[in-house]
Amino acid sequence: MGHSSQAPGLLAAGGCLDVETLHAAYRCGIFPWYSDGQPILWWSPDPRMVLQVEQFRLHPSMRKTLRRFMRDATCEIRFDFDFARVIEHCASRPRQGSSGTWIVKDMQQAYGRLHRAGYAHSVETWIDGALVGGLYCVAIGQAVFGESMFSLTRDASKIALAALVAFCRVHGICAIDCQQNTQHLASLGAAEMDRSALVRHCEAAAILPGPEWVFEPLYWRELLPEQDPRP
Repeated sequence: MGHSSQAPGLLAAGGCLDVETLHAAYRCGIFPWYSDGQPILWWSPDPRMVLQVEQFRLHPSMRKTLRRFMRDATCEIRFDFDFARVIEHCASRPRQGSSGTWIVKDMQQAYGRLHRAGYAHSVETWIDGALVGGLYCVAIGQAVFGESMFSLTRDASKIALAALVAFCRVHGICAIDCQQNTQHLASLGAAEMDRSALVRHCEAAAILPGPEWVFEPLYWRELLPEQDPRP
């Protein structure tokens, strides 16, 4: 199926969701998005919403939230501790512009396989031993693609996103693909990029060595340096 004015960014329908296909698609800036009863639909919107990690906006209220989180011994960020539960929580919330979940069972299983292959990761916010929010992303080399996030408590997904930004800064990853333009993403510093530029970035970043996906508390210094005088 070709491009449609009713569905801008739609490239094709059909195919499969095996690791090889997903890996090849993401390297070209293409991702699947469909609902139950539809064939697999493959998308690459133009323009594309991208967060340059150096442009990430940490608003004053969130700065205070992060400081409290950092200082509380019961609060921590975990990577890949419970990927399956993260994607289940994300699947329980509709995507913007959709009445139902886009993370259908086949998609959950596909990203589970991608995770086991080392190409999908969860960023998890834990408080007092409980998973309260997080996100999952696809990562090929230094190309990172944000997929979905969830919160069970206030700001938990924003904390996870801030942790991902800090991690990317530490490891020289310059951008996080956010796929679709939303007011929330724009408020955090994301901006539109021509699809051709995004594809060039993906192809170049995907062949670079990827980092070890482990979060260290000292990474918070990327967002909240010790010498930062702001409260």
